[in-house]
Amino acid sequence: MSQTRSRSRSAARLAAVQALYQQEMEGTPIPRLLKEFHDHRLGATIEDERYHKAESEFFDDIVMGVSSRCAELDALISTRLAEGWTLERLDRPMRALLRAGAYELVARADVPVGSVISEYVDVAHAFFDKRESRFVNGLLDSIAKEARPARDD
Repeated sequence: MSQTRSRSRSAARLAAVQALYQQEMEGTPIPRLLKEFHDHRLGATIEDERYHKAESEFFDDIVMGVSSRCAELDALISTRLAEGWTLERLDRPMRALLRAGAYELVARADVPVGSVISEYVDVAHAFFDKRESRFVNGLLDSIAKEARPARDD
């Protein structure tokens, strides 16, 4: 995969986590949310910071996929949380991140497992400290073992 495509997918993942977080906070309908991100966020300059051009179809797939399969993804995540923890106890950015990562693992067989996990660990670094990044790594790795048992990476 070219470096430009890799960067645009990384940008799409970060934007998808932000969109999913916003959707959970505000209840924005998905079509309006996608339009808002396409019109104002993907590849835009906000507060003097230039955002990488995101692969918009990939962004759309993650956001719509998480939205349509949220109950399934939440079940995959919930069963892997430590005893006494619930999905509701995780903060919203973490829920959005884990849902997006879990979606890619179960629905995007075209993306290698190692890429999915390392990309979402990178996204975690944007929001959290090292401990949370390790949590993301372990949880997504556990989902990958179930979602793609015959993986070769």
